[in-house]
Amino acid sequence: MNSVLLTLAATLAAYLLGSLSFAVIVSRVMGLSDPRTYGSKNPGATNVLRSGNKMAAVVTLLFDALKGWLPVLLVRWYGAPYGLGDGTLALVALAAFLGHLWPVFFRFAGGKGVATAAGVLLGISGWLGLATLLSWLIIAVFFRYSSLASLVAAAFALFFYLLGDGLAWDSDARIGLSIAAMAGLLAWRHKDNIRRLLAGTESRLGAKKSV
Repeated sequence: MNSVLLTLAATLAAYLLGSLSFAVIVSRVMGLSDPRTYGSKNPGATNVLRSGNKMAAVVTLLFDALKGWLPVLLVRWYGAPYGLGDGTLALVALAAFLGHLWPVFFRFAGGKGVATAAGVLLGISGWLGLATLLSWLIIAVFFRYSSLASLVAAAFALFFYLLGDGLAWDSDARIGLSIAAMAGLLAWRHKDNIRRLLAGTESRLGAKKSV
């Protein structure tokens, strides 16, 4: 099998893995309401947290990040002998993220991709992922808006990647474009949150669903 076919196979596998909506899966396993029926109706860890079950939110967060991290890391660690380089890594990273946004297993109705994007960045570089997560944490702690923290972290992700060129890694334009595309899509998926932030009606971290 040549490198082109392997790249296509890896990209498809990453998309299918990304299509596993763990907010829905974890909620079903733990006997909770479907996260698409309350709060923001977004199948993501932040909305699962609104159920009041912190464990379910943590498990969702970890698995959503894992499905972005694993395919990227596999290409990074094991792809070179098979001709899978930075171009494949960029495609796999974007495919896992797109799988979360438009999951084939859940009628293409997915989440906003924050945890999966974080996993992808950690797969590209641990330092890149940690720097981006730190940006998210700082904004979340001070302002208690998950959406605002996610938007700021997404905006800084590409900056951190370019900043690290020659210092922590050698940047590649294709990976940079993939990160930029994820940041743009993440911002677009948060368009309603942006409106609520501007109107002062956005829900804060830790707020439970209304009953």
